[in-house]
Amino acid sequence: MKILVTGCDGMLGSALMRRLADGVASLPTAAVGVDLPDGDLTDAAVAAGLVARYAPDWIIHCAAWTDVDGAEAHFDDAMAANGQATANLATAASAAGSGFTYISTDYVFDGRGRGGDPAAGYDEDDPLAPLNRYGLTKAAGEAHVGALDTPWQIVRTSWLFGDGRVNFPKTIRRLLSEREILQVVDDQRGCPTYADDLADVLAHLVSGRHRGIFHATNRGDCTWYELAREVASACGADPDRIRPCASAQFPRPALRPACSILRSRRLEESGCPPRPAWREAVRRYAARLEAGQVLHP
Repeated sequence: MKILVTGCDGMLGSALMRRLADGVASLPTAAVGVDLPDGDLTDAAVAAGLVARYAPDWIIHCAAWTDVDGAEAHFDDAMAANGQATANLATAASAAGSGFTYISTDYVFDGRGRGGDPAAGYDEDDPLAPLNRYGLTKAAGEAHVGALDTPWQIVRTSWLFGDGRVNFPKTIRRLLSEREILQVVDDQRGCPTYADDLADVLAHLVSGRHRGIFHATNRGDCTWYELAREVASACGADPDRIRPCASAQFPRPALRPACSILRSRRLEESGCPPRPAWREAVRRYAARLEAGQVLHP
């Protein structure tokens, strides 16, 4: 199976390239990655040209606009990156008969939870109602993928961390070296996701050519405050240096969801092995950070 990975230099894309290089079960794979230097995917001709050049059996679209606050001020650019680029690749995939995987987000929901219950989270088929402009752009991408006549997957994830220049655990680790006490919001709840573990899920889904919408996170949920305490502990710092606060104390341009919990049913139905718990994933990543084994320490 020949797989084309967009955004191959990003946090998830680089983890996925490493995972595919290791092989996928009994399925031989050959993965090729493209990123910004290879062309602007918002240009339909560029997207079509890349698909024609590499002739993939499957495309995993990791490239995206990920600046949530920036999307509020630069909505057209964010929509081009997450909506139009996805539409261009989906059109090219359809013409080539390639399967297509789109990485989406909890931000396509309204942040209140099913029936207004933040503890309920969201199932794969719950209605979309983005509460900020970034969520609107990712929902637009989902619409393009869901209309494909070739095999497709929409894989929603949340609170992603891993080998990247910026992520939450790295920020907490850095701030603990600069300040004695940190305040972290305790009224937003979600599912932390380690990019390496998400790459394993994507390899499973693509190798099985499963179709539909999937929620893929590490097991369990927490608040940002609880996550920060786990990071502190994993890095050898006193977790009591982390103090809870309300989101209102740190206003941001884009509204943040109180509930980002993604409930999973279809992954289990596809035969995907159980995902590691988020605490264990944080400790694995923190150990790599402390050992200087990440791409962008």
